[in-house]
Amino acid sequence: MKRGALMKVLYTNFHTSTGTGGHTSYVLSLARVLSRRHDVLVAAPQGSALHRRAAEVPGVKVYAQSFPNRIHQVFHAARRLRDLISREKVELVHVNGSADHRLAMLATLGMGSRRPRIVFTKHNDRPIARLSGWLRANFGTDHAIGVCEFARRMLADSPYRSCSLSTIGNGVDTCYFTPDAPGSDAQALRARLLKHPDRRILLGSNAGTDDYKGWLDMVEAVSRLPQDLRAQVQIALAGAPLSDSQRARIDELGMHDHVTWVGRLEDVRAFIGALDLGFVLSYSVETISFACREMMSMGKPVVVSSHGGLPENITPYVDGWVVPERDVGRLTLLLEHLLPRPSLLPEAGAAARRKCVQSFRVERFVQLTEQAYARALGHEETAIAPAAQSDLGDAPVAR
Repeated sequence: MKRGALMKVLYTNFHTSTGTGGHTSYVLSLARVLSRRHDVLVAAPQGSALHRRAAEVPGVKVYAQSFPNRIHQVFHAARRLRDLISREKVELVHVNGSADHRLAMLATLGMGSRRPRIVFTKHNDRPIARLSGWLRANFGTDHAIGVCEFARRMLADSPYRSCSLSTIGNGVDTCYFTPDAPGSDAQALRARLLKHPDRRILLGSNAGTDDYKGWLDMVEAVSRLPQDLRAQVQIALAGAPLSDSQRARIDELGMHDHVTWVGRLEDVRAFIGALDLGFVLSYSVETISFACREMMSMGKPVVVSSHGGLPENITPYVDGWVVPERDVGRLTLLLEHLLPRPSLLPEAGAAARRKCVQSFRVERFVQLTEQAYARALGHEETAIAPAAQSDLGDAPVAR
């Protein structure tokens, strides 16, 4: 253990994706800060975004670990994880999904006094199965975290109700995601995206391009606008390549010239800076959204759906707007209200920035997570100092 380290923490994540999603953002945000004062390890699939990005964080040890579903593979993977935990004398394992949670439970069975504590974070809206949830709650969980009140209520209405629970919202580095960074790149990108002379309003999302993200609802809503308003709008998307079916839907709506895909971005700041209005319109899986808070931190108002914990980000008509999920008609009505009143957007964006600085800072996120670790380890009396700004580094995750 490094000199002065307080804990030895292992983060696990089962996702194999090479694109940086919410789980990867979550683990990297914690690892980047906590590695300054704790021993931090990460176990993730070889070639995944987390495996690659965590290796770039100074002081973090990264290990290739699979999280299979087939029985004959599960036990081999559990032995590999158990060997890692024993060899590194891990004190706490922070798991982030059912696959890595199950494996951590199996890997630590029978370890007795050497068993590390296990903290589980629920990131999504998927139902918790009663039997498997009961097994994990009773044999593989010392504390459970919901990333929003919606997620914590799901935990409380499941076998995890017997565990210690907390709500810890995702944090954003408000010194990295600032309204003026990087200003010149954002203006140049905006000029390229608003390529048509009639375009004046740039709507966009860095939340990803999966169907459940609901961005096609925004495309349809814009297609329903009166011609004079529709002509002013350009939609920009960051994330994985669009599928053939998604492109076909865009064409069917007559919106080919109004939608631009900018690709996967390691640094989303110029993209966000170019926007007038952000949106996260998920109708499944999502609960709180790093992307929403990144846009708000950069002074952009955001339209969110009513799904999961997304409304917990927004004070309606102050720093953004909430629409019922999958309700294209209501979304169109909102755009008809906002587009003729462009001064509303920077005002709401400034309020969004203030909220992030006051309530969504990464320092608070890290401090509360450390306190959850202390409770899991039985060190509730341990005073955890707030993260210093110097601990944050200058390269947070981007998606």
